[in-house]
Parts: sequence; C-alpha cells; structure tokens
Amino acid sequence: MDASHLRFRGLYLYTQEGTLACRFYEAPGATSGVLFLGGVAGGFDSPGRDLFDRIADELVDRGASSLRLRYRSSSDLEASVEDALAGIEFLVQRRIERIVLVGFSFGGAVAIQAGAASPSCVGVAVLATQSAGTSGVNRLAPRPLLLIHGGKDNIMPPECAELVFQRAGEPRRLVILPNAGHCFDEAVAEVHDLLTDWIAGVLVLPPAFSRASI
Repeated sequence: MDASHLRFRGLYLYTQEGTLACRFYEAPGATSGVLFLGGVAGGFDSPGRDLFDRIADELVDRGASSLRLRYRSSSDLEASVEDALAGIEFLVQRRIERIVLVGFSFGGAVAIQAGAASPSCVGVAVLATQSAGTSGVNRLAPRPLLLIHGGKDNIMPPECAELVFQRAGEPRRLVILPNAGHCFDEAVAEVHDLLTDWIAGVLVLPPAFSRASI
C-alpha cells in the first residue's frame, strides 16, 4: 500500500519490554480515539485491503485520533496485550479519554483482553476473531462489543465469533457476512460501513462529510 497520502506520524513507543513502532493519526484536540490491532502476520496487519489505515485516516476528519502499532511478538498473546496497553497509555497521555479497541483475527483476543483491563476503553470491535484467549470477554460489559465475521472464513471459522458472542455480556452484536472470507476482501465496503458507523456511535462522533471510495 502507498501510505504517502495518509495522515499519520510514524513514532516509537519505548517500554520496559521493548520498542513499539506505531502510526499515529492525530486529530487536533481530540478526546476520543481508536486503537487498531492487527493479526499474527505482524507489521501493520489489516483486513480488507488496508482497511484499518483508511478508517483511521477518515476518523481524523471526524475529530478522533487513531493509533496503529506493530507487536513486539505477534505470536505471543500476553506480550501483545501488554503492547496494546502501552498504546492505550500513549493515547491517554494525549488527553484522549474515550478509546475504542478494534482487533483483527489474533488481534481480537488482544483487543478483548486489553479492553477488559483498561478503564479508558469504552467499546471493543473484533473482526474474524479467534476464540482462544477470549474467555474474559464478559468483563467488557456494559461496554459494547461488535463482532464481524466471514461466513466463508476457513482460517477462523464463524463458530469462533459465535463462541465469543455467547460468552459476552450485553450490549453485544454479531454480524456474519455469508460470502466473506478471513480478510473480508469480498465485503470491504460493507465492513467499512459497519465498523465506521459503530465506532462513530460509541464515540459520539459528528457525521462524515462523505464516504470513502472503496
């Protein structure tokens, strides 16, 4: 992806456990924000043809900042949760008081665990989530949970999302997109709208001026 047109600032977070490379999409004066968490592919992993970066860029115009981070070890759940908590702390230090966590695949478990542990988290959305590591999802309630999954996901079958949904408290919403696979390439526009509208509702953001062309 050519990221040259996207409005992020590359930065590093230095923690006792190691260094995290990040992309920070800063909306001046923002008090609401989103932390996007990728999967086991590492780097700035995202479903839907770099959907996370495009949504983060769009949210700047609606007054919300976003952070993307690269895990120190994308196969270590405990370490990745610590990375996510460091990302939350970075946002909090910038006076961002209300934070939504969005996780993809492995990042779904990361988002659920970090969200349950952080008082600054006001909602969690997971896409194509794994079920392993999500047994504490009930601790998110009464904060809202959104689950989006592809009906043709042959990496994390829809039963993963259904199990997480069963474990969760209210409010919760499960959306199965019948023709979508693991990365949602078959339903990018639908996932974009579902996720963006949900984030805007949780963070109470102003309407978008226009929809991104996907």
